[in-house]
Amino acid sequence: MDSFQNKKLKAVSTTYLSIFGNTCLAILKGLTGYFGNSYALIADAIESTSDIFSSSLVLFGLKYSSKPPDRNHPYGHGKAEPLITFLVVGFLMASATIIAHQSIQNIRTPHELPRAYTLIVLGFVIFIKEFFFRFVAGRSKETNSSSLKADAWHHRSDAITSLSAFIGISTALVLGKGYESADDWAALVASGFILFNSYLIFRPALGEIMDEHLHDDLVTKIRQISSTVKGIIDTEKCYVRKTGLTYHVDLHVIVSGGISVKEGHYISHVLKDTLKKEIPEIANIITHIEPDKKN
Repeated sequence: MDSFQNKKLKAVSTTYLSIFGNTCLAILKGLTGYFGNSYALIADAIESTSDIFSSSLVLFGLKYSSKPPDRNHPYGHGKAEPLITFLVVGFLMASATIIAHQSIQNIRTPHELPRAYTLIVLGFVIFIKEFFFRFVAGRSKETNSSSLKADAWHHRSDAITSLSAFIGISTALVLGKGYESADDWAALVASGFILFNSYLIFRPALGEIMDEHLHDDLVTKIRQISSTVKGIIDTEKCYVRKTGLTYHVDLHVIVSGGISVKEGHYISHVLKDTLKKEIPEIANIITHIEPDKKN
């Protein structure tokens, strides 16, 4: 199995795991929050429910963006991935808004203290969500997937929401009567963290859509590999743009001015084959042959 297909399978399997985990935790938190008189936990369950839908979107985006090029999409379907990331960010912002609104409503409404056992559930949730964040974030780096990175931050925002709820419920239980709304304040603070994380996810996805230059390490590697190809004297311009899990490269290389067009064409093909072999994530390379001005 080639490197690209392996990365695609890793990304897809990781997303399935996210969907399963979010479903289980949303049910656990929702039931515990309802019977344990904790809106912070119910808010947490709402956030996890949005995670289920966002992870499903990520799964769709990964599968669609990995489709091969066709007549209508000669550069492939990779741009679908950052577009899906925008939708995931939308889910995050919607969750934060719902949580903030309901928290303010609950702060104004007298209610009972949360049950002590809700802290046990929250401690478990925080541990599981942080594990999911680290696992999915690691896979996003391996696969270079922006939507998987967004999914990872969904887990981290969930962990932050749960941690805020833990602090709020602990405060309410320790200080007692008069502090029943402490967990609602915690949920309100958590919504702010979620909004901030939304921006952190949105910004790189926007850069990908706009073909922003964010690939210095890859450019350096391309130049180094190119210099090993027989007939290439040096490299000039090198532009890289990311589409999904793959890259498209525009590369200007310098060859001897005395060679024939046929020889230059041959060197160009050898260069492309070499780069694709060494960097399987490169989907396409456009080379421009420049004559060495010294010769």
